[in-house]
Amino acid sequence: MNILVLFVIIPLLTLLALWGSRNLRQTRAVMVTGSTLLLALSVYLTIDFISQRSAGDTAPMLYTASVTWFEPLNICFSIGVDGISVAMLLLSSIIVFTGTFASWRIKPMTKDFFLWYMLLSLGVYGFFISTDLFTMFMFYETALIPMYLLIGVWGSGRKEYSAMKLTLMLMGGSAFLLMGILGIYFGSGATTMNIHEIAALNNIPTELQYIFFPMTFIGFGVLGALFPFHTWSPDGHACAPTSVSMLHAGVLMKLGGYGCFRIAMYLLPQAAEELSWIFIVLTTISVVYGALSAVSQTDLKYINAYSSVSHCGLVLFAILMMNRTACTGAILQMLSHGLMTALFFALIGMIYGRTHTRDIRQMRGLMKIMPFLAVGYVIAGLANLGLPGFSGFIAEMTVFVGAFSIDDTFHRVVTIIACTSIVITAVYILRVVGRILYGEPENEEHMKLSDATWDERFTVICLVACILALGVLPMWVSDLISGGVNDVLANIH
Repeated sequence: MNILVLFVIIPLLTLLALWGSRNLRQTRAVMVTGSTLLLALSVYLTIDFISQRSAGDTAPMLYTASVTWFEPLNICFSIGVDGISVAMLLLSSIIVFTGTFASWRIKPMTKDFFLWYMLLSLGVYGFFISTDLFTMFMFYETALIPMYLLIGVWGSGRKEYSAMKLTLMLMGGSAFLLMGILGIYFGSGATTMNIHEIAALNNIPTELQYIFFPMTFIGFGVLGALFPFHTWSPDGHACAPTSVSMLHAGVLMKLGGYGCFRIAMYLLPQAAEELSWIFIVLTTISVVYGALSAVSQTDLKYINAYSSVSHCGLVLFAILMMNRTACTGAILQMLSHGLMTALFFALIGMIYGRTHTRDIRQMRGLMKIMPFLAVGYVIAGLANLGLPGFSGFIAEMTVFVGAFSIDDTFHRVVTIIACTSIVITAVYILRVVGRILYGEPENEEHMKLSDATWDERFTVICLVACILALGVLPMWVSDLISGGVNDVLANIH
């Protein structure tokens, strides 16, 4: 059996086992077992992939397989991975695993929550292993649909409004994406929807590329918080339960950046080179606007949500630079931001569960009350503002060095503008850390609060370890993804 099929089979078996579970203990056991198996599988896949590359296997995709689904349109269940896909699968499994423990005490309807949570995970895994346009789109939609219920039922605040807004905007993006995919398929004259076969033909007329590139890039860019289509993101993040915010910001938004790179840039290269300046302007606005908006917020989740708009904008910004250094930085930024924002949302959920507020004006002196959670928040903040030794530093430096290396005025000016987000990020991170963690507690009720429980400590430790590992040893990830980056750029240029 192809190892990649297990990324679909294990979530499906977990869903069946969850459906049959009869009490809370069984539900938790099933979910932990499923998420642990997926994490172990992704680690094994990463090690095996690296060993095969080291042995000299230079095929663009490994573990490939294809089975015909619908012959009239040549739709196949085609799977395969390169280094970028493997890195995204590893990130997804880490977030799903830690999110399981972050949801350990969620109520009510714990079983139903985990059912939808695992269905969302299934869509994510299926998306990253797919090499067929239709199959990828199917899993993409599978990942989006559960968000409505996960936020609308288990969320907080204006959860119904946020869930509906998120769903409608992402479905609007999906409509653009579907038109772009169909345009790519019929315009290429390919006999299948396999991404690499279409790329090898490279015969989509330029005038059609000018039509379908914006559709495809915007379709994926909506999920990647591309300005001005980002407005669903802050509300969705703010109202989602903790583990859903972790998975949504940590993984689901990465589908947008991955899709822009793998589909829009790879399959429509002439239009990408000609029209990239338009989207570079939009992504530069996303980077700076997201950071500035975070400064003005007082709700912890909204601060992190707008921070995600800025950091995900940086991913799309780097992809559009179309050189090896910047695109490597884009993938590193996806991994770094996925881990950082998952840690942030996990900690915010833990703090909110104790203080029952996310307003930074109502919290002070938490370092004395809950030191473990406070130290975790400091680490997440330092990673977010790009302190050397953490994942954020190596990712952002690679992006900006790659972007500035393009020798023309336009690219260097927008790079300098985007770099201002580093200073702005430091402002809102240090402001929040200084306000809520230090000083004397002003609320007597907060003095009675407890620190992190075992499941919360486990979640935080796992994510901090991954952030440090990526920050201290980034070269193994860079080597892992280099082949995939080079293949896409070779087709563009």
